[in-house]
Amino acid sequence: MILVTRFDHSEIYINADLIEFVESTPDTIITTLTGRKLLVRESAAEIKDRIVKYRIETGGSALRSYAASVSTEQPC
Repeated sequence: MILVTRFDHSEIYINADLIEFVESTPDTIITTLTGRKLLVRESAAEIKDRIVKYRIETGGSALRSYAASVSTEQPC
């Protein structure tokens, strides 16, 4: 689960495994696999970072190794 903030400043945990996609229009909209749309204050990049952190925390050592290798790569 990841924590996000709705535009009314209320916080809600959402299941990261149910996120289908995140878009910036320029507001950030999270669409779930069920078709529900959530308008949130966080940027798409922040949502991505929270999903990656969640997966590292729940995925074990294989994901931690992958994350370490990705964070040391130089941008193109």
